[in-house]
Formats: sequence, C-alpha cells, structure tokens
Amino acid sequence: MTCSEATAEVFWQAFRGLPAEQRRQVLMHIVRDRTLRQDIMDAALIEERRHEPTTPFRDYLATRRRA
Repeated sequence: MTCSEATAEVFWQAFRGLPAEQRRQVLMHIVRDRTLRQDIMDAALIEERRHEPTTPFRDYLATRRRA
C-alpha cells in the first residue's frame, strides 16, 4: 500500500466511524465545493469506464473525420 493509499484509508475509516449527522455534514461540504464535486464526478466516471475497450488515438481521429 502506498503512502497515499494509506492516508486515504485512514480518512475513509474516520469518515465511516462518524455518526450519521456528521457524515451528512461532511458530504454537504463536499457537495458545496464546486471544484471538489467536479473532481469526484470525474473520478467516478473514470472508475465506471475503467474496463471499457480502448481505441487507438489515430483510429478515433479517423472516425471523427468521417463523421
């Protein structure tokens, strides 16, 4: 486990250990922070698409030119 992963795990476990109202308050702060909210949405999209087949960039460009 990397240092970053270990730090993330500590924060995650601390968050999960909070009472429900305090977890809700933390989440509300995240939702209100536009930049952080966008980062989370980007990370979720990357994770969701992680196992999709890849397309070489040249092939992608070729399909864009035909469209």
